[in-house]
Amino acid sequence: MIRVLIADDHPVVRQGLRTFLEIQEDISVVGEAADGAEAVEMTGALAPDVLLLDLKMPVLDGLGALAELSGRDVRVIVLTSVSDRGDVAPAMRAGAAGFLYKDVDPGALVQAIRAVYGGQVLLAPEAAEAMLAGPADREHDGAGSALTDREREVLRLLAAGRSNREIARELAVAEKTVKTHVSNVLMKLGVQDRTQAALYAVRHGLA
Repeated sequence: MIRVLIADDHPVVRQGLRTFLEIQEDISVVGEAADGAEAVEMTGALAPDVLLLDLKMPVLDGLGALAELSGRDVRVIVLTSVSDRGDVAPAMRAGAAGFLYKDVDPGALVQAIRAVYGGQVLLAPEAAEAMLAGPADREHDGAGSALTDREREVLRLLAAGRSNREIARELAVAEKTVKTHVSNVLMKLGVQDRTQAALYAVRHGLA
């Protein structure tokens, strides 16, 4: 059962989300927060697996809540009506695992919750375009600057969900070579697995 916390300052939105999500067999809505500060407090108290977080809320906005939640064991999906393309990168850098807009199809939202809970990074098409259209933050990508061009290419494909075999086929190299590149990428980025590497790539404009 995936435990979900909803954070939005509009009661109608919260109720609508709860009504739809609670008919899913594998999802349980554990609470509702009306502002960012309450979302942070309830995350600590209720230990949800996934937090649906609006960006524009009183007391503490979504980006502020993300900062407060840094290091917590919760996967955050930003679910916002804000269309400003500039919100995507800051939210992903602050720790969001997903970025969707409120006009998302209900079924797609459920799939997104399951995917993010499973460790994937998920962006709405418009949000992904905003990430790709924005300048890559190379001077601020930290450990990413230590990657070779080939390692960056492997990281890009890894972030796209490709397996080692698929990466090897696309780059026309041996699968053993890809494994070596992946190991080097994980070591240089200081991450433990492919999922964390993919999230790093998205947050830093490398994917």
